[in-house]
Amino acid sequence: MLGELDEFCMKTLAKYGCASASLAVVERGELVLSRAYGQADVAGQQPATPETVYGLASVTKAFTATAVCLAADEGLLDLDAPIPGGYQWAAPTPRQLLQHRGGFPAFYNFHYGTGPLPINLDRYRALVREPGTDFEYSNIGYHVLGMLLEAASGQELGVFLHERIVEPLGLASFGFGPVHAGSSPVAQRYSADGRAYATCHSGHPAAGAGWATAGDVALFAGTASRLLRPATAAAMYDAVPINDYLGYGLGRIVSRGAGAVVRSHGGGMGGVAAMMIDIPERELSAAVLANSTNKAARDAIVDHLMGTLAPGFHSDQLNPITEQTRPMTLAQDDWAGKISTAEGDIPLWIRILAGSRVEVRLGDGPPVTVPAVASQRWNLRVSAPVQLPTADARLNSPSFGLELSVEQDRLVGRAIAFKDGDRDGWLGAYLVYPCALRSH
Repeated sequence: MLGELDEFCMKTLAKYGCASASLAVVERGELVLSRAYGQADVAGQQPATPETVYGLASVTKAFTATAVCLAADEGLLDLDAPIPGGYQWAAPTPRQLLQHRGGFPAFYNFHYGTGPLPINLDRYRALVREPGTDFEYSNIGYHVLGMLLEAASGQELGVFLHERIVEPLGLASFGFGPVHAGSSPVAQRYSADGRAYATCHSGHPAAGAGWATAGDVALFAGTASRLLRPATAAAMYDAVPINDYLGYGLGRIVSRGAGAVVRSHGGGMGGVAAMMIDIPERELSAAVLANSTNKAARDAIVDHLMGTLAPGFHSDQLNPITEQTRPMTLAQDDWAGKISTAEGDIPLWIRILAGSRVEVRLGDGPPVTVPAVASQRWNLRVSAPVQLPTADARLNSPSFGLELSVEQDRLVGRAIAFKDGDRDGWLGAYLVYPCALRSH
């Protein structure tokens, strides 16, 4: 098996232009396989080894969620008590935030310089729907959980993680923050086209600032529940459905349907592609970590590894797709309205055209015509090469999106400023603004 695995992984790295990858398998709490391939640092010609530490991106959420559950077991917080603060609807609870059902929107902000973050997350920390009503993957929710845990414990999140999780489980490589502070070799992060990333800071470290070796991630995946009371551990994997195949529990994606249950969490950001997997029925856990924004190499290695270790495994057991596209069916019409931002309202006009196309005009800019689709949640979804004229969006979010639903005589939803990948510069921010339009 190992010869075939080694050959497959090396060919996969070359095929997708990925600098390196590391993988590990744990059975019954013991590390049984640990391999690494490629260059952890291309310029320095440093090969990846099983001791190389990688960024975890959103796999960090599983660590944060475990920490919150531990705090609940210790009586430091209540998973079902409303969090402090004034909100449009009833305040969300920690359980809802852990399940990405707290009502906060999708969001990320990455900064590659020094000094304060130029984008203030608090400008986007407003509910977009009533808590508990629907799933939306939100780094903001996990940022709020991190703040709540720090207030309840009186410790910084990184210290709490180290004392309550890292030391008890023996995860010697784990680190938390914009850089890994330990002595282990660290994989340099690379863009999809192979450029080295600078140090990355974000406003939501609880959602994505973890570091570890593949071996420690696999060990954590299979043993973290041992730290919790049985009822809390069961609740962590009690997953509310998010699509036909998957549910999301407390910081874990849980497969549904036929076959062995798979508990997992993936992670991706600039220069990071990570996957953590646990199959409790087989007492088997695994991790695949890569240092490229492009997830293709990670996904191919995961499929190959799990196809060998867990016959019947399929990638749908990991991928939390919640928006399946369908044809847009809105009638031809003109709509006018506004996008609400912290800097003031921005006029917006859209014209529904024949052939599933939409003309979009933003503020004083020229109209742009783009294809349109719909989904089970939105009657209209478009993406356009238009710059939203806010200071935050101008930093590094040059593309524009709309997601709108029909509500009586209005189109209501959100405008989004984002950057599509990192083949030009670095990955930007994903910023959501409410908007509403009326037919005219």
